[in-house]
Amino acid sequence: MPGTPLRLMSTAHCSACESALDLLLGMPELRGHVLSVIEVADDERLLARYGERLPVLVADARELGWPFGREQVRGLVGGLSEAPEDGTGV
Repeated sequence: MPGTPLRLMSTAHCSACESALDLLLGMPELRGHVLSVIEVADDERLLARYGERLPVLVADARELGWPFGREQVRGLVGGLSEAPEDGTGV
């Protein structure tokens, strides 16, 4: 069973969003968590909620706004269910 889903609220042509995605993809400790990149511009409700503070990493009901680094991401996912050693995902 994969780890808790992680959602990166993002939009096209956003350099901070690209940096956040690069950071997340470069974190082997997130292996087993499934990462989805959500295009907020496609949903008016999401755009109203996140548009001014993109990117935002969401895990369960917790959110982490940019700028964030490895330690903040580890803190966010630290309390989530453990990912399997051989899981797929990030």
